[in-house]
Amino acid sequence: MERVSMIGLDLAKNVFQVHAVDKRGHCILRKSLRRAQVSVFFAQLPACIVGMEACSSSHYWGRVIASCGHEVKLIPPQYVKPYVKTNKNDAADAEAICEATSRPHMRFVELKSPEQQSILLIHRERDGLMKDRTALINRLRATLGEFGIAVPSGPARLKQWFRDSYGIDEGLLPVLMQRHIQRMRARWAELESCITELDNEIDEHVKQNEACKRLLEVPGIGRLTASALVASVGNALAFKNGRQLSAWLGLVPKQHSSGGKTVLRGISKRGDAYLRRMLIHGARAVLRHIGTKRNAVSNWLYELSTRANRNVVIVAMANKLARIAWALLNKGQRYMEPAIG
Repeated sequence: MERVSMIGLDLAKNVFQVHAVDKRGHCILRKSLRRAQVSVFFAQLPACIVGMEACSSSHYWGRVIASCGHEVKLIPPQYVKPYVKTNKNDAADAEAICEATSRPHMRFVELKSPEQQSILLIHRERDGLMKDRTALINRLRATLGEFGIAVPSGPARLKQWFRDSYGIDEGLLPVLMQRHIQRMRARWAELESCITELDNEIDEHVKQNEACKRLLEVPGIGRLTASALVASVGNALAFKNGRQLSAWLGLVPKQHSSGGKTVLRGISKRGDAYLRRMLIHGARAVLRHIGTKRNAVSNWLYELSTRANRNVVIVAMANKLARIAWALLNKGQRYMEPAIG
């Protein structure tokens, strides 16, 4: 076991597969571990490199294994798939992970802290509740429409309608349906309460985090975007430059080039869809509120707007926001509004 140089670990709920190689890449151990045996096994090993696929539990196990003195590297699953040499099984997956980890130009995922995971899960839950609220409102409007009652769209306008006009039409509904509408409104109010609680949690996190405070100074980056960015990329040391971060977010053109002919298509839409959506919403807000403001960014947006579609301009601004965020997180600087050159 002293000869182990690198390990590929295939994660699972209960049965974990280990594939260990020496410095020359020769396999010296294939072993299955039960869940309770994982930490004991790695605690007894000399320090080595441990590769795992990035998944829901990989950050937890990465922290456990790193605490035993090993260097942990997380790999996106799509980068492991090409190294699977035979039919899919746990042993083949572990071998492929080990092979992918040994590649000199492989891209890895930064190990997240418990705090980063916690705030990201809060964002995920909030996003899910927002979708549940939208679905509930749509069902509520459709239910009333079945009885010929047309109601406005949007949460704020619908609330106003219930306060001002629902009493007029309520008598037209059967008693059974009146009780059903009341239950739907109660679920809506419960969803609103949960969303408000999560918003307060995110606000508190933003107030206590210095990196979030620096990002909030950037026009187009709000509390949700700042919190999600810091939780997702930390200090952005996993990216060499801002373009790598924007490419990871899927905000750069997708290439389909061959034979020396460069073909660029729409944005790749790879990476974190939630962060990409937040940055695009922020870019849309910047473009909408630019008004008569004059600086280097506004002049660039005006010039780009004259020769490109509005959506192209919005995505270009989102790309710029991602690059600015990388500079602030990576270098620890504060945002300075660019002057006209």
